[in-house]
Amino acid sequence: MSLPLRTGRPSPAFNRPESDGPPAVTPASTYRLQLRPEFTFGHARAVVPYLASLGVSHLHLSPVLEAVPGSSHGYDVTDHTRVRVELGGEDGLRALAAEAREHGLALVLDIVPNHMALPAPLRLNRPLWEVARQGPGSPYARWFDIDWEAGGGQLLLPVLAEPLDPGAVEVVGGVGAGDRAVLRIGELEFPLREGTAGLEPADLLAAQWYRPACWREARTSLNYRRFFTISELIGVRVEDPEVFDATHAKVLELVRDGVAEGLRIDHVDGLADPAGYLRRLRDSVGGHCWVVVEKILAREERLAPAWPVAGTTGYDALYRVDGVLTDPAGAARLDARFREATGQPRWERTAAAGAREVLTGDLAAELATLERLSGPELAPAVRELLIAYPVYRPYPGDPELAPKALERAAAEAGAAPVAGVRELLLRDPTFAARFAQTSAALRAKSLEDRAFYRYAPLLSATEVGGDPGAPAVTVAEFHAYCTEQARLWPRSGTVLTTHDTKRSADVRARISALSQDPESVPAPAGADPQLAWVAWQTAFGLGADGSPDERRDRLAEALLKAVREAALHTTWTEQDPAYEATVPGYLPAAAPEPSGPLAAAARANLLGAALLHLAMPGVPEVYQGAETEYRGLVDPDNRRPAVFPREALARLDAGAAPSGTAEEKLALTAALLRLRRSRPGLFAGYAPLTARGPAAEHCVAFARGAGAGSGPGSGPGLVAVATRLAYGLATAGGWRDTALTLPPGRWRRQAFLGPAEGTHEAPYEGEAPLAALLGGASPVVILLREDADPA
Repeated sequence: MSLPLRTGRPSPAFNRPESDGPPAVTPASTYRLQLRPEFTFGHARAVVPYLASLGVSHLHLSPVLEAVPGSSHGYDVTDHTRVRVELGGEDGLRALAAEAREHGLALVLDIVPNHMALPAPLRLNRPLWEVARQGPGSPYARWFDIDWEAGGGQLLLPVLAEPLDPGAVEVVGGVGAGDRAVLRIGELEFPLREGTAGLEPADLLAAQWYRPACWREARTSLNYRRFFTISELIGVRVEDPEVFDATHAKVLELVRDGVAEGLRIDHVDGLADPAGYLRRLRDSVGGHCWVVVEKILAREERLAPAWPVAGTTGYDALYRVDGVLTDPAGAARLDARFREATGQPRWERTAAAGAREVLTGDLAAELATLERLSGPELAPAVRELLIAYPVYRPYPGDPELAPKALERAAAEAGAAPVAGVRELLLRDPTFAARFAQTSAALRAKSLEDRAFYRYAPLLSATEVGGDPGAPAVTVAEFHAYCTEQARLWPRSGTVLTTHDTKRSADVRARISALSQDPESVPAPAGADPQLAWVAWQTAFGLGADGSPDERRDRLAEALLKAVREAALHTTWTEQDPAYEATVPGYLPAAAPEPSGPLAAAARANLLGAALLHLAMPGVPEVYQGAETEYRGLVDPDNRRPAVFPREALARLDAGAAPSGTAEEKLALTAALLRLRRSRPGLFAGYAPLTARGPAAEHCVAFARGAGAGSGPGSGPGLVAVATRLAYGLATAGGWRDTALTLPPGRWRRQAFLGPAEGTHEAPYEGEAPLAALLGGASPVVILLREDADPA
């Protein structure tokens, strides 16, 4: 992939702990809580003592502003001026912050600048209600990206279940003083334009500033910017300073009052000018506030160094951790078997086909807007450049568009038209912004929500931020990524499981172990081999989690979503009931479980991923319940009520040895989170470590600490060691005489599997035999230097 070069060092005031201003907040770790009416601020307060004992420093809350009633996620904001009443309101949020402070914790808020809800009832979104009532003359019209000309002077509202019957329209209200009449269609109400209440139905509808329509019209006739392809979420123009101020006042107040110390910025790529927005936000919150952006970076892409943020939310880290635990040879074998069995093309062709389908189908209205802005002679080039673009989007100020994308587009649409689009992007900010916003939506929908569901050789690779065409990452690449992060983005977020991941880290750990034994995946059977392949790997990843009936329901729901997203036989909007009825029949009768070396490999992957994530550079986030083994599928499965393992942690803290992989992960997580909070100096810098011997490739190890110094009390103070590709290690005869070269000093194992672990083990100096380090109870190990600075 060829990308425009971004150079420069991130600003130290925002991206490194040291600063001339107030101390920059650097969470030791964050813990994500999914708030909803059934889990409120009050419920969150009740788990604060447990989370403090676990070792986290910051609670990361899903969106807290007023949202559509009953919303299970909060990204459908209706009122930026209020904290959500269903969650306990502002008093409840402030009480949670106070409870957190009493236990040494603080809050991080997830905010949604890109869009807000187009709700039912519409009046819940007062700015949008007023725009519908007053049209482009409303003071709120500047809030939204509405193309009034394209809609013939009306805002399309695709909220009806069926095409509109004018006879179903009625005017109600307007009798008492101050009571405004409204237009009603069934149970839906809309505002009336002044002076139109007495018109006949057809004239009444034509006189409004909006046009109620069937939801199906959104695909081709929509004239407002939306979030991806979700017409119920309308884009907000936060690039306008007045809109920014109005939509951020409450959040900024919460930051100023110390209720929150950090912000996660949702879908920054949806904004017209992400850099400009982030500068305005930084000016508003000050240099101390920890700010990370939800930004999906391609493998060779880097975050813009001028953005005044601590980094990303961490999907780039997820790809490296998963990738280094994936066997490239086995992944290639699975790829060949999958394509032979299903007839599916290679990844590159699958991705390109998905992009063309989504752009000309699901995003036809957005494409029509761009083609209208560019003119008919450039329209084919606009389409081809969007399809060819290798990353989510270009940005204002980028020195050049991706050269390979220009070449591929020119091969399809001609060099001159593509040059014309390039020129238009450079000189027309409005066109450039809408092109970039459409590009971001296209990448998300065509890759994550289309191609990822079609291309399934190894389902663990079809994850947010992943690259199914190149799922494996070498140890050298992993180290290079971590070294760069420690140098440039040490305060960036890292994640393995989120509310948006298609499978939790522990489900992916099991599936990725299949790359180490590719012949263990059975040949697909049935009329739809692609679905059979997906069904078996999904069931293998979930395993025997929960009761058989519950497990089957969860799997059936996940598979139904998978086939609709893949859009090979059925879709969300054009459902095939007969085909969909066959989907549950592709599930295996019993939960597939690994055995022997494959089971050991799955366990090594699970614990290895946890260790790498929690010890690598950055601020690690633990998703609710994922401090222990957590098997979650795509939403809504991954947003089920969390189970907090309080009793298990208390038992471990009382001296019990972990029982099973779930408690091993809990013990490991608690040990590292507590070290991060109590000894943050151990997690500065990064130094790759190398092993020598016949099994050296099966080890990934690094040192953290003050840097590369070698004197007493200086230099690295922590070493993390994980087993990789454990199946091949076992079949090749184990570690044998492979040894790990250690930094200077005396290194002792940090016990987390129980009080007996390492009790009688002498400290290591110079080298450590990996058979001793990793050949016993655990495939991972933490070493601490005896004379390391306790800070």
